[in-house]
Amino acid sequence: MAQQTEDGTEAATAAVPVVTRAGSEDRGTGQSGGAVRISGVSPQHTPATRIWYGKVSNEPGYRSLPHHHGEAETGGYVLSGTGRIWFGENYAQWVELTEGDFVFVPPYMPHVEGNMSTTSELVWVTCRTPDNIVVNLPEVDDALLEGYRRA
Repeated sequence: MAQQTEDGTEAATAAVPVVTRAGSEDRGTGQSGGAVRISGVSPQHTPATRIWYGKVSNEPGYRSLPHHHGEAETGGYVLSGTGRIWFGENYAQWVELTEGDFVFVPPYMPHVEGNMSTTSELVWVTCRTPDNIVVNLPEVDDALLEGYRRA
């Protein structure tokens, strides 16, 4: 097997792409309440050493527990649904995201992720470096989360 180098020559490599097939994702990753995370690319089941890439879903009317991701930088992309991320003091600030939106969540930022629909699932693709760090924080009352309602 060969790999093209910057100068156009070929260099031998033993690396090969690793595919995680639908249904065989790793489900032993950090969780936070109603936000269910499954890993497609992670140190837990691929040769990856500095990335976690997976799918996060919230059933209709469900939300995560308050949490942060430690040192991890987080990027997200909404595949379907409408989500909200509450953050700041008493989770009084928020951003809303819909299908096609990207979001960056800084390291150590406490937040809550929620599905704003009571009838449709919310599905995100999420990427973190270096791994899927999930630090759950004390629960908050739903009434603090502006606009949130359970299914």
